[in-house]
Amino acid sequence: MKILFILDPLDSLKVYKDTSYAMMQEAASRGHGLAAMQQEDLIWKSGKVVCYTQDLELTGSDKPWYRAGERSAGALTDFDCVVMRKDPPVDIEFIYSTYLLEMGEREGARVFNRPGAIRDFNEKLSIARFPQFTVPTLVTRQETLIREFAEEHGDIVLKPLDGMGGASVFRLKRNDPNLGVVIETLTQLGARTAMVQRFIPGISEGDKRVLVIDGEPAPYTLARIPKPGENRGNLAAGGRGVAMPITQREREIAETLGPELKTQGLMLVGLDVIGGFLTEVNVTSPTCIREIHDQAGCNVAALFIDALERSVNG
Repeated sequence: MKILFILDPLDSLKVYKDTSYAMMQEAASRGHGLAAMQQEDLIWKSGKVVCYTQDLELTGSDKPWYRAGERSAGALTDFDCVVMRKDPPVDIEFIYSTYLLEMGEREGARVFNRPGAIRDFNEKLSIARFPQFTVPTLVTRQETLIREFAEEHGDIVLKPLDGMGGASVFRLKRNDPNLGVVIETLTQLGARTAMVQRFIPGISEGDKRVLVIDGEPAPYTLARIPKPGENRGNLAAGGRGVAMPITQREREIAETLGPELKTQGLMLVGLDVIGGFLTEVNVTSPTCIREIHDQAGCNVAALFIDALERSVNG
């Protein structure tokens, strides 16, 4: 196969932990060809989607980790499959990219994860599709409703709907004097919608990343354990990643969601589970593959490339 990866700038990838790099390593080890492009290299011209790509060769070292060919124009259909791995934020430019990728699909391109599904599955809001696995949750921009929720549940977490890496996530208790200013900040004085959830004490045991590949859960998860004095387990917020076998509850959640995720064209999804509760459904560029492989020896990248090969070869 020839696989096209849509990535952030190549020199920004930290290959010692990068999931996309692990995928490329596995694909290259099987003899598949690699190419890369950035989001801005996707255009529509004269009724066709055009992409400006570079062939990649992995060097096997960290610096430089790749050799790139000349940048050339072509079609998404020149590749057996396209892997969309542009990191959040899911801003308006990201949304435009999903529209262009959908046009490419209509021309016959195979894109994973499916662009329309990436757009439709807001990583915070999509838990509403599976309420049987969630804690009490409120989505609103109305201060009165947030204050009522805080009074009812006593210990809450507030977060933006478009955040990543644990940014702008607040934990507050009933009658906290900072509640008002946090609400004002997150909702931008009532102009933006936010999510409020009952605090889950299980965060002390880790924010578990459960990877679902082609509808099936990987056998290991990564527990992202908060550093002392923190309530966020995100690795970007200083959390410590510990690979663990998947639990029965996590498998139940993953196997319940798996068929719908697969039907929607979401080949790789990262479920976030805290204390047995589903908190996020990550569909843009789920990570933690490298950490699981390094600690547990479970080659999740191989499971992903297996799924790509099955999809392309039919």
